Amino acid sequence: MAPKLTEVAERAGVSLSTASRAFNAPDRLGQATLARIIQAADEIGYGAARPAAVEQTATTVAVIVPDVGHTVFSQFVKSAQAQGWHRRQTVVLTDTDDSPDREREALGELQGRVDALVVCSPRLPAEDIVELAGDTPLVLVNRFSPDCDCVVADSEDGLRQAVDYLVALGHQHLAYVPGSPQSWSNERRLKAIKALCEERRVHLDLLGWQQETLAGGRAAAPGVMVTGASAVLTHNDPMAIGVMNGVRDMGLSVPDDLSIVGIDDSPLAQLTHPSLSSINVPLAKAGVISLDLVHQRAAEPAAPNREIHLPTQFVVRGSTGPARARGARPAGSTEA
Repeated sequence: MAPKLTEVAERAGVSLSTASRAFNAPDRLGQATLARIIQAADEIGYGAARPAAVEQTATTVAVIVPDVGHTVFSQFVKSAQAQGWHRRQTVVLTDTDDSPDREREALGELQGRVDALVVCSPRLPAEDIVELAGDTPLVLVNRFSPDCDCVVADSEDGLRQAVDYLVALGHQHLAYVPGSPQSWSNERRLKAIKALCEERRVHLDLLGWQQETLAGGRAAAPGVMVTGASAVLTHNDPMAIGVMNGVRDMGLSVPDDLSIVGIDDSPLAQLTHPSLSSINVPLAKAGVISLDLVHQRAAEPAAPNREIHLPTQFVVRGSTGPARARGARPAGSTEA
């Protein structure tokens, strides 16, 4: 016996009249409800004509990242592309090379030419990005704005775990190597680590800004050692590995002379010797969620803006160990 409309309604969890409208007046239903009814009909083989309003159409999503060569951003892009494929979305990638000007230019060129924009770890202020996006649906990743959907990693909790672990190992003097002043994540991490150290009465030295690369970390290593800190946290894993290499250049060892903690928990963290303790920031998961938000926004364009928070986790490896005395604490802070 052929499936009936009542079975479609029951499977979709709607009334019979709502199920009927899906095939007779689809424009009177929300896209999410309409799609659910059509899916239920397809699953049981209901033979009514499929309404034109729910035929899948190609959606083009522009994904903008500051540096696709960074392993964390490449993971984000790969996950976003995989989810886009699942959602039948075409993902277009733009790398801004950490340049706010290139980011501005890319947004200006893409606005109106794509169906949605996903901007990960942008260098421009959020209000500028929202203005440049215009009417194009926008998802911000690692940046917050009340005017669009956002995905934010709660790095504060991972930093708390890392600082508490170091304190438990006897570290009372820490250093932090910051990232780009234009990075919103860097600003949040700076604020968090200052508060954490103040609450725990741990001395903190803030180093001057360096490039967020292996070379930047290596250049920061002498400054870290000059502070007398027994442990250092860096803005990302490449910088942490650079500090590790720089410490070795000086004839010192990790973690005996300096414990090192990175942020991101990139694949590089397990390839160093010793392996790098790092704070896991789930950007790969953020890639999936950002494309899901694009899909949901297309189905419900008038829905309230969504703010998704992702947890972070400190991962202990070989680059952190018990504190060893390295001379007297400096009289004043070297904050930059």
